[in-house]
Amino acid sequence: MSRLYDELIEAYDSIKSRIPFEPEIALVLGSGLGDFANNITNQVLIPYEDIKGFPISTVSGHAGTFVFGLIGDKKIVAMQGRVHHYEGYSMHKVVMPIRLMKLFGAKKLILTNAAGGINESFKPGTLMMITDQITSFVDSPLIGENVEELGTRFPDMSNVYDVELQALMRKTASSLDIDLKEGVYLQTTGPSYETPAEIKMFRGFGADAVGMSTTCEAMAAKHMGMSIAGVSCITNLAAGMSSTPLNHMEVKETANRVAKQFEALIKNFILAI
Repeated sequence: MSRLYDELIEAYDSIKSRIPFEPEIALVLGSGLGDFANNITNQVLIPYEDIKGFPISTVSGHAGTFVFGLIGDKKIVAMQGRVHHYEGYSMHKVVMPIRLMKLFGAKKLILTNAAGGINESFKPGTLMMITDQITSFVDSPLIGENVEELGTRFPDMSNVYDVELQALMRKTASSLDIDLKEGVYLQTTGPSYETPAEIKMFRGFGADAVGMSTTCEAMAAKHMGMSIAGVSCITNLAAGMSSTPLNHMEVKETANRVAKQFEALIKNFILAI
């Protein structure tokens, strides 16, 4: 076995006696969705700090806890707070939580985030289903020795985001009268926001939204054969599109403003799976 897989198994073994069931669905709660955990019943909490070798989230608003429980009759495990490359963690550490949730048994993954809007038709508060992604500006979590126990050396990324899950999310949004946009998400390393010139370049590449997470997690999940869905909350217009300087407080305020709508979409989507 590889060193990376050994670390993963050690992390799993350190908490396996506390895992209440095999979850069907894994969920990553991005900025503004931390309170979504209130929708989860029969909760069992496992703080990241209790897991051997596990990275700890240092970002304000990211709790740092695995939440096991039920949404309706669906068994889920939710990450209440993610870790980021810009916090100083290697990409292998950043995607360790995703790989661990697959070991827990989850076969489907829902990724959420707060993002800057590049598409000029978007406004703060828009919800965007991710249909594809651009990963060229961050290191791949698959660099280095391939973990054969997880997946193939050269995984296909033609359809990172599951087509059937996309159709189900469209149907869910329509039933809730939510104007769900669709687009391509691009990840940068952060922690600085992008320059206006970079945003202009990203728009030329076909990106509709930009953020500092998610694509690396999706790549690791796809490598393991998980079915993936993704949603971005557009919390601000990207650099150069507004006269207002970018700041994290604006991101949190907008995410909190649309949190109830975002929660309704994710909850009903889970129930429909």
